Amino acid sequence: MAERRTALKTTAEPNFLQFNDLACEAVGGKVIFASDEWFAPAANLLKREPPQFIASAFTEFGKWMDGWETRRKRIPGHDWCIIQLGVPGLIYGFDVDTSFFTGNHSPYASIQAGCLDQPPTFTLEGDRTGMAASDSQLAAVAELGSEAWPELVSVSELKPGYSDSCHNYFQVNFNRRVTHLRLNMYPDGGIARLRVFGIGQRDWSSVSTNQDIDLLALTNGGVCLGYSDAHFGHPRNMIGLGRAANMGDGWETARRLDRPKKLKVDQKGILQVPGWEWAVFRLGHCGVISSIEVDTNHFKGNFPDSCRIEGCTLTPEEEAQCIRSRWITEKWQVLLPPQKLRPHHRHLYSEDELKLSRPVTHIRLVMAPDGGVSRLRLWGRPTPVSKATANQQRRPASKL
Repeated sequence: MAERRTALKTTAEPNFLQFNDLACEAVGGKVIFASDEWFAPAANLLKREPPQFIASAFTEFGKWMDGWETRRKRIPGHDWCIIQLGVPGLIYGFDVDTSFFTGNHSPYASIQAGCLDQPPTFTLEGDRTGMAASDSQLAAVAELGSEAWPELVSVSELKPGYSDSCHNYFQVNFNRRVTHLRLNMYPDGGIARLRVFGIGQRDWSSVSTNQDIDLLALTNGGVCLGYSDAHFGHPRNMIGLGRAANMGDGWETARRLDRPKKLKVDQKGILQVPGWEWAVFRLGHCGVISSIEVDTNHFKGNFPDSCRIEGCTLTPEEEAQCIRSRWITEKWQVLLPPQKLRPHHRHLYSEDELKLSRPVTHIRLVMAPDGGVSRLRLWGRPTPVSKATANQQRRPASKL
């Protein structure tokens, strides 16, 4: 629980980190059962914010920790919790983050997965610090039979929560939809955060082809497949729920170093710059886009000067080739022509302003020269797709 060590070196991050966190509290994820929460409640596992450490913070039960920490176990068994995903879907990897748990981290963990037709009726409410599961809670959770759920991560060693060892990454290969997880700690201890990286899956058979829907939303299966820069915020933030909470809840790039010393504009007032930034997404379903929203909420002194949006239709094989080429392809066609943007503003574009009336599976947002966008919405109607294209929702994507 001391100060964290300085990281010795940066190692390559796994590919799945570009996907969406399906368990975060910001998308509705919640802990519905925990065997013990003496020092710190399990709900902390799903916080959006990174863990923090306050040396002087204590509760009546002991040291305050920003994570899930159980008491030192003196009875048979091990500690575990059940997590209900905010967005059910396919899972490609986990980050079991032990930040700041240095002499009290859980030495081993495993993760199991279930797909429930109906969510359990029980849940946990209020501050659970200093509490353990009651007999009635144990009886209710036993009906799930979670101890027999398929194992996504077998019993694995966890490293302590120093800055150079706190991220315990686990890649998984599990091609079934998941709604709930069981996180097991062996035998006890602490974990700061659990990040569940995957792609949302929804039942499109219940969506009318005459109904406009945000085909890009993470709840509908949208996913980021590549980007040029994400210095201050990842592009996947743009497809999150609701409006952005703050400037950190969006896509923001570094300032481009190739911007001119003196800036000039064209007749439309758009800056003339040599470079731009981009982010590519696969839609949750192939469809015809009818309206677009580009929201620069919170970006007041760092919004992009302009943006354009391109679209295309790709098979899985073509997508893989585009990833290898860093999305340099002749298949892009203009969906939304260059638009001058304003700070802290919702920009709405109707069908009359769009230039592409055929179905698309992928889009690229291009902003110039740099800056931040908090949300991107693409409303349209899902269209039937070929088997080859439909398979995209069931295959993993590679990092660019």
